[in-house]
Amino acid sequence: MFRMILLGLFSISLAQAAETGTAAKLKETLNKTLGEVTQVNKSPIAGIYEVVTQDRIFYTDEKGQYLIDGSLFDLKARRNITEERSRKLFAVDFNKLPLELAVKKVKGNGSRKLAYFTDPNCGWCKKLEHELQNVNDVTLYLFISTHIGGPDSAAKAQAIWCSADKVKAWDELMLNGVQPAAGQCDAPTDKVMALAEKLKVNGTPALIFANGVMNPGFMPAAALNKALDSNK
Repeated sequence: MFRMILLGLFSISLAQAAETGTAAKLKETLNKTLGEVTQVNKSPIAGIYEVVTQDRIFYTDEKGQYLIDGSLFDLKARRNITEERSRKLFAVDFNKLPLELAVKKVKGNGSRKLAYFTDPNCGWCKKLEHELQNVNDVTLYLFISTHIGGPDSAAKAQAIWCSADKVKAWDELMLNGVQPAAGQCDAPTDKVMALAEKLKVNGTPALIFANGVMNPGFMPAAALNKALDSNK
């Protein structure tokens, strides 16, 4: 029995070594064609490998001859595996975010943290603000962008930044539809948009949790609370 266990462990070790060797060879091969390949990992599908570049995930065969550009889904579990991997692999360093470009809002004891890109003319952003009414004990950092409304969003963002009470002006606009008074001040809208481009934020809302995981899209209050608790 003991000998059989040893043989089993040895076989597993050989298989793992073979997988590691294949991944290393693929990385070397693909770097010649793709460049900037940071990782090659085994995927859930036999014979298919995950290829990670600086900002994308691809898939390839064991020889690196074919490249698949698209999302891998687990239909049984109803999961987008590629999206889940992307959130982890390309997580943002929350502590390095330029929070001086954000409007800060503290709720309750502020112990949990959430940064998010939002737009004054974004319907889903307004829905998010209503959901956040049911989320407490969190510090929110609002990066007010102009993804949706162009100049109109820029004017509203400017008005928010020029308000004496930015948080109140934002809440009045997003929750009650009260337009803020126009103002003249140095609003960081262009810098926020540059940050969004750097982080590859293509739309709003885009949520960044304390552990750096980014969620591109709206989340209801229950999901937000769960994510905030697990992503401290």
